[in-house]
Amino acid sequence: MKYFDFESAMHNRRARLLCPLLVTLVLAACGGSKEGKPSQSLARVNGDEITVLQLNEELQRAGVQSEQQQAASKQLLESLIDRQLLVSEATKEKLDRDPKVVQAIERAKAIILAQAYLQKRIGAPVRPTAAEVSDYFQKNPLFFAQRKQFDMRQLVLATDSLDAAAKTQLDSSKSLDEFAAWLDAHKVKYARAQVSRTSADLPPEMSTKLESMPKGQLFIVREGARSLVIALADIKDAPLTQEAATPQIEQFLFNQKSKLAGEAEVKRLRAAGKIEYLNNAEVKAGTEAKADVKADAKATPPAAPAGDGSNERGVAGLK
Repeated sequence: MKYFDFESAMHNRRARLLCPLLVTLVLAACGGSKEGKPSQSLARVNGDEITVLQLNEELQRAGVQSEQQQAASKQLLESLIDRQLLVSEATKEKLDRDPKVVQAIERAKAIILAQAYLQKRIGAPVRPTAAEVSDYFQKNPLFFAQRKQFDMRQLVLATDSLDAAAKTQLDSSKSLDEFAAWLDAHKVKYARAQVSRTSADLPPEMSTKLESMPKGQLFIVREGARSLVIALADIKDAPLTQEAATPQIEQFLFNQKSKLAGEAEVKRLRAAGKIEYLNNAEVKAGTEAKADVKADAKATPPAAPAGDGSNERGVAGLK
Protein backbone atom coordinates (compact mmCIF):
# COMPACT_ATOMS: atom_id res chain seq x y z
CA MET A 1 0.00 0.00 0.00
CA LYS A 2 1.29 3.39 -0.93
CA TYR A 3 0.60 6.41 1.24
CA PHE A 4 0.35 9.87 -0.20
CA ASP A 5 0.25 13.32 1.31
CA PHE A 6 -2.01 15.80 -0.44
CA GLU A 7 -2.35 19.56 0.15
CA SER A 8 -4.42 22.36 -1.33
CA ALA A 9 -3.95 22.80 -5.09
CA MET A 10 -3.30 26.09 -6.65
CA HIS A 11 -6.17 28.43 -6.57
CA ASN A 12 -5.16 30.95 -9.08
CA ARG A 13 -8.34 32.44 -10.40
CA ARG A 14 -8.92 35.01 -13.11
CA ALA A 15 -9.28 38.39 -11.39
CA ARG A 16 -12.76 39.85 -11.70
CA LEU A 17 -13.10 43.22 -13.36
CA LEU A 18 -14.22 45.96 -10.98
CA CYS A 19 -16.97 48.24 -12.21
CA PRO A 20 -17.07 51.26 -9.90
CA LEU A 21 -20.29 53.20 -9.66
CA LEU A 22 -20.17 56.61 -11.26
CA VAL A 23 -20.36 59.19 -8.51
CA THR A 24 -22.49 61.50 -10.59
CA LEU A 25 -25.20 58.85 -10.96
CA VAL A 26 -25.36 58.23 -7.22
CA LEU A 27 -25.35 61.92 -6.45
CA ALA A 28 -28.19 62.51 -8.84
CA ALA A 29 -30.22 59.82 -7.12
CA CYS A 30 -29.49 61.23 -3.69
CA GLY A 31 -30.60 64.77 -4.36
CA GLY A 32 -28.77 67.97 -3.50
CA SER A 33 -27.82 70.08 -0.53
CA LYS A 34 -29.39 73.36 0.55
CA GLU A 35 -26.93 75.27 -1.63
CA GLY A 36 -28.13 73.38 -4.71
CA LYS A 37 -24.94 71.29 -4.88
CA PRO A 38 -25.10 67.49 -4.72
CA SER A 39 -24.45 66.03 -1.28
CA GLN A 40 -21.77 63.44 -0.60
CA SER A 41 -23.85 61.95 2.22
CA LEU A 42 -26.23 59.08 1.61
CA ALA A 43 -27.40 58.45 5.18
CA ARG A 44 -26.78 59.51 8.75
CA VAL A 45 -26.65 56.90 11.53
CA ASN A 46 -26.63 58.21 15.09
CA GLY A 47 -24.93 61.33 13.78
CA ASP A 48 -22.30 59.50 11.67
CA GLU A 49 -22.57 59.96 7.92
CA ILE A 50 -22.33 57.29 5.23
CA THR A 51 -20.95 58.80 2.03
CA VAL A 52 -20.89 58.15 -1.69
CA LEU A 53 -17.21 57.25 -1.45
CA GLN A 54 -17.96 54.51 1.06
CA LEU A 55 -20.66 53.07 -1.17
CA ASN A 56 -18.40 53.18 -4.22
CA GLU A 57 -15.71 51.32 -2.28
CA GLU A 58 -18.20 48.57 -1.38
CA LEU A 59 -19.30 48.28 -5.00
CA GLN A 60 -15.71 47.96 -6.16
CA ARG A 61 -14.89 45.31 -3.59
CA ALA A 62 -18.01 43.35 -4.53
CA GLY A 63 -17.13 43.50 -8.23
CA VAL A 64 -20.66 44.54 -9.15
CA GLN A 65 -21.35 44.70 -12.88
CA SER A 66 -22.62 48.00 -14.27
CA GLU A 67 -26.08 46.67 -15.10
CA GLN A 68 -26.54 45.46 -11.51
CA GLN A 69 -25.23 48.54 -9.73
CA GLN A 70 -28.55 50.27 -9.13
CA ALA A 71 -30.06 47.29 -7.29
CA ALA A 72 -26.78 46.49 -5.55
CA SER A 73 -26.38 50.08 -4.37
CA LYS A 74 -29.58 49.87 -2.32
CA GLN A 75 -28.57 46.58 -0.71
CA LEU A 76 -25.03 47.73 0.04
CA LEU A 77 -26.25 50.99 1.52
CA GLU A 78 -28.45 49.04 3.94
CA SER A 79 -25.44 46.87 4.79
CA LEU A 80 -23.38 49.97 5.52
CA ILE A 81 -26.14 51.25 7.80
CA ASP A 82 -26.23 47.94 9.66
CA ARG A 83 -22.46 47.97 10.03
CA GLN A 84 -22.47 51.51 11.36
CA LEU A 85 -25.12 50.62 13.93
CA LEU A 86 -22.89 47.80 15.17
CA VAL A 87 -19.84 50.07 15.20
CA SER A 88 -21.74 52.64 17.22
CA GLU A 89 -22.70 50.07 19.84
CA ALA A 90 -19.17 48.65 19.94
CA THR A 91 -17.80 52.15 20.54
CA LYS A 92 -20.31 52.77 23.33
CA GLU A 93 -19.05 49.62 25.04
CA LYS A 94 -15.45 50.79 24.50
CA LEU A 95 -14.54 47.73 22.47
CA ASP A 96 -12.30 49.95 20.37
CA ARG A 97 -10.03 50.09 23.44
CA ASP A 98 -9.89 46.34 23.91
CA PRO A 99 -6.22 45.24 23.49
CA LYS A 100 -7.12 42.44 21.06
CA VAL A 101 -9.24 44.78 18.97
CA VAL A 102 -6.55 47.45 18.95
CA GLN A 103 -3.99 44.88 17.86
CA ALA A 104 -6.26 43.63 15.05
CA ILE A 105 -6.85 47.20 13.85
CA GLU A 106 -3.13 47.94 13.85
CA ARG A 107 -2.44 44.76 11.90
CA ALA A 108 -5.08 45.62 9.28
CA LYS A 109 -3.70 49.16 9.05
CA ALA A 110 -0.16 47.86 8.52
CA ILE A 111 -1.29 45.48 5.75
CA ILE A 112 -3.22 48.23 3.95
CA LEU A 113 -0.29 50.65 4.14
CA ALA A 114 2.17 48.02 2.91
CA GLN A 115 -0.07 47.17 -0.03
CA ALA A 116 -0.61 50.84 -0.85
CA TYR A 117 3.15 51.44 -0.85
CA LEU A 118 3.83 48.53 -3.19
CA GLN A 119 1.07 49.65 -5.52
CA LYS A 120 2.48 53.18 -5.64
CA ARG A 121 6.13 52.10 -5.85
CA ILE A 122 5.76 49.29 -8.36
CA GLY A 123 2.56 50.15 -10.17
CA ALA A 124 0.82 47.68 -12.43
CA PRO A 125 3.19 45.27 -14.18
CA VAL A 126 3.21 45.19 -17.95
CA ARG A 127 0.76 42.67 -19.35
CA PRO A 128 2.46 39.56 -20.73
CA THR A 129 3.13 39.58 -24.44
CA ALA A 130 1.86 37.04 -26.94
CA ALA A 131 5.40 35.68 -27.18
CA GLU A 132 5.57 35.16 -23.40
CA VAL A 133 2.22 33.37 -23.40
CA SER A 134 3.30 31.12 -26.27
CA ASP A 135 6.61 30.36 -24.57
CA TYR A 136 4.89 29.31 -21.34
CA PHE A 137 2.42 27.17 -23.29
CA GLN A 138 5.20 25.38 -25.18
CA LYS A 139 7.34 24.79 -22.08
CA ASN A 140 4.51 23.23 -20.06
CA PRO A 141 2.92 20.52 -22.21
CA LEU A 142 1.55 18.62 -19.19
CA PHE A 143 -0.51 21.66 -18.30
CA PHE A 144 -1.93 22.13 -21.77
CA ALA A 145 -1.20 20.17 -24.98
CA GLN A 146 -0.51 16.89 -23.15
CA ARG A 147 -2.85 17.46 -20.21
CA LYS A 148 -4.21 14.33 -18.57
CA GLN A 149 -7.32 13.83 -16.47
CA PHE A 150 -7.20 11.42 -13.56
CA ASP A 151 -10.61 10.05 -12.52
CA MET A 152 -10.74 8.58 -9.04
CA ARG A 153 -13.27 6.86 -6.77
CA GLN A 154 -12.93 7.40 -3.06
CA LEU A 155 -14.21 6.41 0.36
CA VAL A 156 -14.28 9.21 2.93
CA LEU A 157 -13.95 8.13 6.56
CA ALA A 158 -12.63 9.31 9.90
CA THR A 159 -8.86 9.03 10.19
CA ASP A 160 -9.31 7.28 13.55
CA SER A 161 -11.14 4.50 11.71
CA LEU A 162 -7.97 3.55 9.86
CA ASP A 163 -6.59 1.50 12.73
CA ALA A 164 -4.14 -1.38 12.38
CA ALA A 165 -6.84 -3.86 11.36
CA ALA A 166 -8.22 -1.52 8.69
CA LYS A 167 -4.76 -0.88 7.26
CA THR A 168 -4.03 -4.58 7.12
CA GLN A 169 -7.26 -5.17 5.25
CA LEU A 170 -6.54 -2.25 2.93
CA ASP A 171 -3.15 -3.72 2.06
CA SER A 172 -4.76 -7.01 1.09
CA SER A 173 -7.81 -5.59 -0.70
CA LYS A 174 -7.75 -5.93 -4.46
CA SER A 175 -10.38 -3.25 -5.06
CA LEU A 176 -12.12 -0.34 -3.42
CA ASP A 177 -15.37 -2.30 -3.28
CA GLU A 178 -13.65 -5.14 -1.41
CA PHE A 179 -12.38 -2.71 1.22
CA ALA A 180 -15.82 -1.06 1.42
CA ALA A 181 -17.38 -4.46 2.08
CA TRP A 182 -14.95 -4.98 4.97
CA LEU A 183 -15.91 -1.55 6.37
CA ASP A 184 -19.59 -2.50 6.13
CA ALA A 185 -18.97 -5.76 7.93
CA HIS A 186 -17.19 -3.95 10.75
CA LYS A 187 -19.81 -1.17 10.88
CA VAL A 188 -17.32 1.56 10.00
CA LYS A 189 -19.06 4.66 8.65
CA TYR A 190 -17.88 6.13 5.36
CA ALA A 191 -19.15 8.05 2.33
CA ARG A 192 -18.50 7.43 -1.34
CA ALA A 193 -17.43 10.12 -3.81
CA GLN A 194 -15.84 10.60 -7.21
CA VAL A 195 -13.17 13.19 -7.99
CA SER A 196 -11.09 14.24 -10.95
CA ARG A 197 -7.68 15.90 -11.13
CA THR A 198 -5.77 17.04 -14.18
CA SER A 199 -2.04 17.35 -14.72
CA ALA A 200 -2.63 21.12 -14.80
CA ASP A 201 -3.56 20.94 -11.11
CA LEU A 202 -0.55 18.88 -10.04
CA PRO A 203 3.22 19.25 -9.98
CA PRO A 204 4.69 17.53 -13.07
CA GLU A 205 6.47 14.80 -11.11
CA MET A 206 3.23 13.87 -9.37
CA SER A 207 1.30 13.66 -12.61
CA THR A 208 3.99 11.37 -13.98
CA LYS A 209 3.69 9.03 -10.99
CA LEU A 210 -0.09 8.93 -11.16
CA GLU A 211 0.07 8.25 -14.89
CA SER A 212 2.32 5.27 -14.27
CA MET A 213 -0.10 3.72 -11.75
CA PRO A 214 -2.23 0.77 -12.83
CA LYS A 215 -5.99 1.32 -12.82
CA GLY A 216 -7.51 0.27 -9.54
CA GLN A 217 -4.41 1.21 -7.54
CA LEU A 218 -5.43 2.07 -3.97
CA PHE A 219 -3.83 4.85 -1.96
CA ILE A 220 -4.63 6.95 1.09
CA VAL A 221 -5.03 10.70 1.40
CA ARG A 222 -4.91 12.07 4.94
CA GLU A 223 -6.72 15.34 5.59
CA GLY A 224 -6.54 15.89 9.31
CA ALA A 225 -9.53 14.32 11.05
CA ARG A 226 -10.68 12.58 7.88
CA SER A 227 -8.96 10.31 5.39
CA LEU A 228 -9.71 9.30 1.83
CA VAL A 229 -9.14 5.83 0.45
CA ILE A 230 -8.84 6.34 -3.29
CA ALA A 231 -8.74 4.09 -6.32
CA LEU A 232 -7.46 5.36 -9.66
CA ALA A 233 -10.37 4.63 -12.00
CA ASP A 234 -9.23 6.05 -15.33
CA ILE A 235 -6.71 8.28 -17.08
CA LYS A 236 -7.87 10.32 -20.06
CA ASP A 237 -6.31 12.75 -22.49
CA ALA A 238 -7.63 16.27 -21.83
CA PRO A 239 -5.61 18.61 -24.06
CA LEU A 240 -6.08 22.37 -23.93
CA THR A 241 -5.32 24.55 -26.94
CA GLN A 242 -3.20 27.67 -26.65
CA GLU A 243 -6.17 29.82 -27.62
CA ALA A 244 -8.28 28.38 -24.81
CA ALA A 245 -5.41 28.57 -22.30
CA THR A 246 -4.32 32.13 -23.13
CA PRO A 247 -6.52 33.97 -20.56
CA GLN A 248 -5.30 31.65 -17.78
CA ILE A 249 -1.67 32.00 -18.80
CA GLU A 250 -1.92 35.78 -19.10
CA GLN A 251 -3.36 36.09 -15.60
CA PHE A 252 -0.80 33.68 -14.17
CA LEU A 253 2.15 35.53 -15.73
CA PHE A 254 0.72 38.88 -14.66
CA ASN A 255 0.38 37.68 -11.05
CA GLN A 256 3.87 36.22 -11.20
CA LYS A 257 5.33 39.53 -12.36
CA SER A 258 3.52 41.34 -9.54
CA LYS A 259 4.82 38.86 -6.99
CA LEU A 260 8.41 39.05 -8.21
CA ALA A 261 8.31 42.86 -8.28
CA GLY A 262 7.02 42.94 -4.72
CA GLU A 263 9.68 40.50 -3.53
CA ALA A 264 12.40 42.57 -5.21
CA GLU A 265 11.23 45.73 -3.47
CA VAL A 266 11.11 44.01 -0.08
CA LYS A 267 14.62 42.67 -0.68
CA ARG A 268 15.81 46.20 -1.51
CA LEU A 269 14.23 47.59 1.65
CA ARG A 270 15.79 44.81 3.75
CA ALA A 271 19.20 45.63 2.37
CA ALA A 272 18.78 49.36 3.02
CA GLY A 273 16.97 49.10 6.36
CA LYS A 274 18.25 48.44 9.84
CA ILE A 275 16.81 45.24 11.27
CA GLU A 276 17.56 44.18 14.83
CA TYR A 277 16.45 40.93 16.46
CA LEU A 278 16.12 41.57 20.17
CA ASN A 279 16.61 38.77 22.69
CA ASN A 280 15.07 36.11 20.47
CA ALA A 281 17.61 33.93 18.72
CA GLU A 282 14.96 31.36 17.79
CA VAL A 283 12.92 33.91 15.84
CA LYS A 284 16.01 35.02 13.97
CA ALA A 285 17.00 31.45 13.16
CA GLY A 286 13.48 30.69 11.96
CA THR A 287 13.46 33.78 9.76
CA GLU A 288 16.76 32.83 8.19
CA ALA A 289 15.52 29.28 7.56
CA LYS A 290 12.40 30.67 5.92
CA ALA A 291 14.57 32.80 3.64
CA ASP A 292 16.51 29.68 2.61
CA VAL A 293 13.27 27.87 1.79
CA LYS A 294 12.16 30.76 -0.39
CA ALA A 295 15.47 30.70 -2.21
CA ASP A 296 15.06 26.98 -2.91
CA ALA A 297 11.49 27.49 -4.08
CA LYS A 298 12.58 30.04 -6.66
CA ALA A 299 14.73 27.37 -8.29
CA THR A 300 11.70 25.18 -9.04
CA PRO A 301 9.50 25.71 -12.12
CA PRO A 302 6.37 27.83 -11.60
CA ALA A 303 3.14 25.96 -11.10
CA ALA A 304 0.48 25.85 -13.76
CA PRO A 305 -2.29 28.41 -13.95
CA ALA A 306 -5.51 27.23 -12.37
CA GLY A 307 -7.77 25.14 -14.53
CA ASP A 308 -11.53 25.40 -14.63
CA GLY A 309 -11.81 25.55 -10.86
CA SER A 310 -13.54 22.19 -10.53
CA ASN A 311 -10.73 20.65 -8.50
CA GLU A 312 -10.17 21.87 -4.98
CA ARG A 313 -7.11 19.81 -4.07
CA GLY A 314 -4.04 18.49 -5.81
CA VAL A 315 -1.15 16.20 -5.09
CA ALA A 316 1.61 17.86 -3.10
CA GLY A 317 3.87 14.92 -2.52
CA LEU A 318 4.15 11.20 -2.89
CA LYS A 319 5.78 8.76 -0.49
